[in-house]
Amino acid sequence: MAAEGRAEEQIQAEEEIQAEEQFDLDADEARRQVEETLDSLEADLVGLSAVKERVREIAALLLVDRARQQLGLSSSRPTLHMSFTGGPGTGKTTVAQRMAQILHALGYIRTPRVHTVTRDDLVGQFIGHTAPKTKEAIARAAGGVLFIDEAYYLYRPENERDYGQEVIEILLQEMESERASMVVIFAGYEDRMDTFFSANPGLSSRVPHHISFEDYTHEELVRIADLMVERENFRFAPAAREAFADYLALRMQKPRFSNARSVRNAVERCRLRQAKRLVELRQPLTREDLVTLVDEDVRGSSLFRPATADAIPGTTTL
Repeated sequence: MAAEGRAEEQIQAEEEIQAEEQFDLDADEARRQVEETLDSLEADLVGLSAVKERVREIAALLLVDRARQQLGLSSSRPTLHMSFTGGPGTGKTTVAQRMAQILHALGYIRTPRVHTVTRDDLVGQFIGHTAPKTKEAIARAAGGVLFIDEAYYLYRPENERDYGQEVIEILLQEMESERASMVVIFAGYEDRMDTFFSANPGLSSRVPHHISFEDYTHEELVRIADLMVERENFRFAPAAREAFADYLALRMQKPRFSNARSVRNAVERCRLRQAKRLVELRQPLTREDLVTLVDEDVRGSSLFRPATADAIPGTTTL
């Protein structure tokens, strides 16, 4: 009985020592790397507050899971496959890159690399062609993130002979067997992605993290333009910035508007018009000349020209 008492006391003492063990998250080097990545995400992307909050929540989950591992608390590995839904140019690829950096810093993937594919990279054109293409893409993404853009194109129920279903079946197997070495992120328009997951419940059950990317507001798009211009060592003259705001208000109403992507394209065309204007001056150029985008560089867009009777319906003005 005395021996049993001593054994119980020893077990109790060990439990008390374990209870007092600590893991200092603030002193963890991995946390510092994660915070730097989150700060970079905050600086690089305008708006998207809900997206940034979800990314921080996922990062916090993984940091705590890391602390649990350090203290010997066993639990199942978090499932990290994700779905990013939203329109084009809303930052999905950028967030995928930052997420890869976070997962790598915390040891969940071996490399912060993101391998981006579409249907054409995965689906073959004849029998026996799809599996090798899909497995090659998976091999390239091994240890990192496989980002499947416009993933809903893998599912075409109207075509019984379509090979996209074979890709989905291979992904299902790999997402389960390769959980320790690869994370898959599916991306696309929200309504189409909802249909895609509804039609593939086995796939949906393996994707616990769904993040929605809202379209940017007009004010946010103007701020994005300011950042893009500044990063390229340009600046808008006051009248040019006002003109660009007017341009965006018009462009947002036109077909195929792509948020930040359309802003980047518009800024590039402003630079083209600026370059043409400066060359035609035929005079020495100052630093101010070279860095400043003026009103006419923006309003030279065909979007500001009166509509003509022979315009083709549905075409996009530049």
